[in-house]
Amino acid sequence: MRVLQVYRTYFPDSQGGIEEVIRQICVNTRQHGVENRVLALSPNMSRRAVRRAEARVYRAHRDLEIASCGMSLEAFAVYRRLADWADVVHYHYPWPFGDVLHLTARRRMPSVVTYHSDIVRQRLLRQVYRPLMNRFLKSVDRIVGTSPNYFATSDVLTRFEDKVRIVPIGLNEDTYPRVSDETAADARRKYGEHFFLFVGVLRYYKCLHILLDALPDTPYRVVIAGSGPTERDLRSQAAQLGVADRVQFAGCVPDEEKVALLQLARGVVFPSYLRSEAFGVGLLEGAMYGRPLVSTEVGSGTSHVNVDGETGLVVAPGSPSALRQALDQLHHRPDIARLMGRNARRRYEKLFTGALMGLRYAEIYRELSGEVRESGAPPETSAQEVSRR
Repeated sequence: MRVLQVYRTYFPDSQGGIEEVIRQICVNTRQHGVENRVLALSPNMSRRAVRRAEARVYRAHRDLEIASCGMSLEAFAVYRRLADWADVVHYHYPWPFGDVLHLTARRRMPSVVTYHSDIVRQRLLRQVYRPLMNRFLKSVDRIVGTSPNYFATSDVLTRFEDKVRIVPIGLNEDTYPRVSDETAADARRKYGEHFFLFVGVLRYYKCLHILLDALPDTPYRVVIAGSGPTERDLRSQAAQLGVADRVQFAGCVPDEEKVALLQLARGVVFPSYLRSEAFGVGLLEGAMYGRPLVSTEVGSGTSHVNVDGETGLVVAPGSPSALRQALDQLHHRPDIARLMGRNARRRYEKLFTGALMGLRYAEIYRELSGEVRESGAPPETSAQEVSRR
């Protein structure tokens, strides 16, 4: 079984949540006889193909980018060649140029799209894009939503209910490095411990300005691991609020250092209140390492990962005071923090392992390519079943 993963960017050029999801799909479907390749655009064309542990990555030169939508003339030829190799093409939405690649293909391949989030910010462009989006989603064979919460609150997904399947994102713990004693000691020297941690790309929809607004006159520290277009504004805001001494911008950290941060943190905080944040891989990483979680309620997958009062605290969106109360509670009650962290780990083991996600995607690929279902593989959840629950 050969599957082509298609997205606008991928490792090593970028390190975001969707890239990690693609990596996990590649890793966790391999044991079910799936060979993956990845097509992505890149501004760095020193190497056209990159062999990584999870898949071979083919890169087309990114000629233009408008509103985070990369475009490439070269990609048409690269896509056709790779689609001829594949049994199934797996798109990752949103990426309007990916829609164009699919709709202009010379032949139709069995296709699935993982719907990572609604388009939220670009309202005018969204109206222009809507006809293309509708044509694309009508033409693919399956649409995968990443949580029942997001499906229930997405106008787009509910319109395509008959072809939607729910497959929560999963992480394989074995794909994360073990932390050496040297790295653990170095991280403790640089960052201390019992801080609150955010991990992710610093974009507008992460809403980290709300987290900073919650910090004046608090006793705890925050570590922000990642980089992105809002970093300069966030550093300026921290200085203006007088909290720069308690907010540490770690930048992009190596994977081993990221794991060390997760192990040292009191909890993981995810202040996003926009639907662009459809799941929150950083939250899931926190759960995998047994950390209590703090997130906001926006009807997205973040509240599928984080159950209020059980695995952490879910607060009102866009409220610095509500976010501060949650952080205060976990800081002053380490016993509650430890209990919620254990619960978060148990929920990860039950619902969000990479093995379970791999089984479900392998099932979809086989269904689309006409192969017989693998014995013992649990079926993915249809949107109709979700709506009846």
